[in-house]
Amino acid sequence: MSGLIIVESPTKIRTIKRYVGSDYEVVASKGHVRDLPKSKLGVDIEHNYEPQYVNIKEKEETIKSIKKLAKKSDRVYLAGDPDREGEAISWHLAQLLGLDLNDKNRVTFNELTESGIKAGMSAPRCIDVNLVNAQQTRRVLDRLVGYKLSPFLWRKIRRGLSAGRVQSVAVRMICDREEEIRSFVSQEYWSIDAKLLAEGSKKPFSAKLASVDGVKAELADKAQTDAVLKRLEGAEYRVVNVKKSVHKKSPSAPFTTSTLQQEASRRLSFQGRRTMKAAQELYEGVDIKGMGVTGLITYMRTDSTRVSDEARNAAYKFIREKYGESYIPDAPKKYKTKGNAQDAHEAIRPSHPELTPDIVKASGVSADQYKLYKLIWERFIASQMANCLLDTVSVDIDANGCGFKASGYSVKFDGYTVLYEEAKDEDEEKKNVLPPIKKNDLLELASLDGNQHFTQPPPRYTEATLVKAFEETGIGRPSTYVPTISTILARSYVERDGKQLRPTSLGEVTNDLMKEHFDKIVDVKFTAQMENSLDQIENGTRDWTKTLDSFYKDFEDELEKAEEAMDGKRIKVPDEATDEVCEVCGKPMVIKIGRYGKFMACSGFPECTNTRRIVEDTGVSCPYCGKRVLMKKSKRGKKYYGCEDNPNCAFMTWDIPSDQKCPNCGSTLFQKGGKNGRLVCHKEGCGYEKELSNGG
Repeated sequence: MSGLIIVESPTKIRTIKRYVGSDYEVVASKGHVRDLPKSKLGVDIEHNYEPQYVNIKEKEETIKSIKKLAKKSDRVYLAGDPDREGEAISWHLAQLLGLDLNDKNRVTFNELTESGIKAGMSAPRCIDVNLVNAQQTRRVLDRLVGYKLSPFLWRKIRRGLSAGRVQSVAVRMICDREEEIRSFVSQEYWSIDAKLLAEGSKKPFSAKLASVDGVKAELADKAQTDAVLKRLEGAEYRVVNVKKSVHKKSPSAPFTTSTLQQEASRRLSFQGRRTMKAAQELYEGVDIKGMGVTGLITYMRTDSTRVSDEARNAAYKFIREKYGESYIPDAPKKYKTKGNAQDAHEAIRPSHPELTPDIVKASGVSADQYKLYKLIWERFIASQMANCLLDTVSVDIDANGCGFKASGYSVKFDGYTVLYEEAKDEDEEKKNVLPPIKKNDLLELASLDGNQHFTQPPPRYTEATLVKAFEETGIGRPSTYVPTISTILARSYVERDGKQLRPTSLGEVTNDLMKEHFDKIVDVKFTAQMENSLDQIENGTRDWTKTLDSFYKDFEDELEKAEEAMDGKRIKVPDEATDEVCEVCGKPMVIKIGRYGKFMACSGFPECTNTRRIVEDTGVSCPYCGKRVLMKKSKRGKKYYGCEDNPNCAFMTWDIPSDQKCPNCGSTLFQKGGKNGRLVCHKEGCGYEKELSNGG
């Protein structure tokens, strides 16, 4: 053995070994091997904020094994992921192994393919100390905030709480949106909608009132609407203008981390953690028939939309063979990358564009891997295709001084839309197909309606729209989006309501305290500026210790003032009222938030200490005794289903109740094994089962 390659994840080992040959041993560090100590601050504030790293206890055997292999090797290559975190892991390994930081022993792989691995191995470089310092600054900042601020929250609200730079801002954004929703005052407004028929046409088209006597129509109530409707009685509807044009519709850019998480949420209903897990697996390598283990996508933590010429040409080859020359754009597509993006990596794209989703599916990948690969592959190929061309028509119609507008389009050339179109967070208006119309045509009125509307409050954030807000405001970076959302959910500052994220009473109380005493920590602009400072440290244009010093002095002052202002005070988290009654004393039950999430407790505490888990009626009957089946949660928060008469009735299952009944006995069928599983009957002695076809 002449060379040792140290990667982060064990799942990369097989892929890399295929292409580096028998002269190399490949081993995994399994993430970080050193970190700040858990039992103390671990930052020497008096001496330039020097971190006091210790070996992670659980990694002692891994460290020992790597040291042993390194001693036998002529050459050690540090192949952590190609980002700040990977650079820091490589630096820590170099420290442990006593490697020279001036030695070119750092290699990175943008994609785990033969060309990607060989390119990385052929261009070793020195460890980028600026990149390490950027990661180190973030780690120390987070430790200073967490270690100093969390105990304050324990004393003033409840033990076990945590605070963090990015997570606290995320909670504030969700709380601020909730406040907007509560304070929103809905305004009434009306519209007048006509259905009109052109001569010779049997299908009416829609037109909206746009103006009255040349002034924009703004109907505030029914009286104003009725006045216009009266004026339109018996009116002649005449076309006064027809404007035709060709509209170019461009494809969306290939995915960044942010846009991938948003689109996977919209299209696949994947939470961010699920998306990134599947993406990590696709990057690290999947066994493909005829190819062996190979990485299917480029590195999945990026905010760049850049694409290599090699990948673009591979896409063109596929497009030309599948759709024809007309689907190749006149010039290569260029997509704008946002100003503060890290452009070290390409966009997220398939490593082998010739591997279609069908080929990958046939290789036996998991359902999540296939769905996400299909999404990434289609988005990338579409991003390199010609624009969609739409023939649009806009029609102005006059009826007794009231101006109506109608517009529609037809597809002239489908372009990239033959393959893929980006999903939208909000439903767009349906396509309005207009019949052949020309100026001065008279139209027949099929119907005329005044419709009442009310303005709507802004929607709550979903994971997808929160990630979009993170990106737009400059909060966090691709690697922090998922951990941030996971943390605020795990800490019960925020909860899911379907796809929406809403603050809990604990989240709102904590946020109010943070806004009052630590306004910079929860200020969006300040946090974005700090992210820019980290970027400048990475670029070598800013000193990392001065950045820490500037932050910490202000933070320390805020903490001191907060301690004085809150001396002897403690904030109570409001309980959530319920209709349930305590079976012990008869008082109302309330919902409280504890260290492990929500639970139900008697409002008579401390006189009555009765508590119980929160359960939810599923609306189906128990297959054993006919009573209600309730959705419950285990201590670890996993959902399960059981009879309300437990322990008298023993029915309990992880299977999900469906809306279908057993054709044999009429009992509720339960879904086992996810979307691709089967429906089963749990009625004793029945045994009916039914396979689910196509996930439904």
